[in-house]
Amino acid sequence: MFNSRFIRWIILSGSVFQLGIAALLLLSSLIVGTIGFVLLEGWTILDAFYMAVITISTVGFTEVEPLSPSGRLFTSFLIIFNIGIFAYAVSAFTSYFIEHDIFKQIHKYLIVQGIGQLREHVIICGYGRYGREICEHFDLHNIPFVVIDTSEKSIEAIRQSEQNIFYLHGDATHDGILEKAGIKRASAIISAMSEDTDNVFTVLTARQLNPSIKIISRVVQESAVRKLKLAGADHIITPEQVGGFYMATLVTNPGAIDFLSFITNEYESHIGIKEFNFENVPSNCQSKTIAELGIRHATGCNVIGYKNPKGKYMINPSPDTKLLAGSSFIVLGNETQLEKLKDYLESL
Repeated sequence: MFNSRFIRWIILSGSVFQLGIAALLLLSSLIVGTIGFVLLEGWTILDAFYMAVITISTVGFTEVEPLSPSGRLFTSFLIIFNIGIFAYAVSAFTSYFIEHDIFKQIHKYLIVQGIGQLREHVIICGYGRYGREICEHFDLHNIPFVVIDTSEKSIEAIRQSEQNIFYLHGDATHDGILEKAGIKRASAIISAMSEDTDNVFTVLTARQLNPSIKIISRVVQESAVRKLKLAGADHIITPEQVGGFYMATLVTNPGAIDFLSFITNEYESHIGIKEFNFENVPSNCQSKTIAELGIRHATGCNVIGYKNPKGKYMINPSPDTKLLAGSSFIVLGNETQLEKLKDYLESL
């Protein structure tokens, strides 16, 4: 029994053979036409070749010289003969392009080349409800990313999307597909698939391929949280739990939620929250206190949080709080102030 790959090879080989026959017939017709015009009309090879070309292509240009009766008869048979050749050639070329999916192959090549040029990008595993939301957010903020999904329906949705998305059709739990996505050059990976088993294997594979990458994973069942931590996930998100907390807090503390919703709504608010850590600031800013940095006075941003080297958070840190190795400051400001903060730290 033939397998599908062998059958496909036979089909593609047949289309290539037909394409070769079509090219041979066109070349033969061109040679016969050129020789015929040379012998019957006494034209030069260049004039005869030109006449053969315009006859085969049926463009209807004027003859090089007036044809003799024998020349007209030869031309008539050449035209009739070439109608069949032209029809066969069109059929062969069409079959070749369809069987080889030429345009899809070109598109796939461009996608692979684009992914190969990415650096410090994010890999998104799963293009479901959460994956699409993540893509929209990254696209809005010009964050480079690659999507991996096993579903042909999801891949087609990406192709039809107005966003310019780099994608790979494959299983994110496999080493090969993650390597194609540039796992060793990526800054983070988000596993947002609907099955906890897939998320666990993806996290485990990603951590093995790139020990320093930041890994964020979705979890469906609470029982999978421990497995994801053991696999190497840095952050584990339970969307249902986050949504439930959000709705409950709207009852108990609606003002705070409304404010947080406003500052995190990228479509309506110009206010943002950013984190800058010890490792990502210039060396002359490291180990300085909030007062010494003078962030509020120079940029208008407010330092609203501090994460110490042990990962513990402090709200509204005092002015003498130092930016130590492994720690970070969380600042609040509008777009202009946050951009000014970036320039300010680089200028210190």
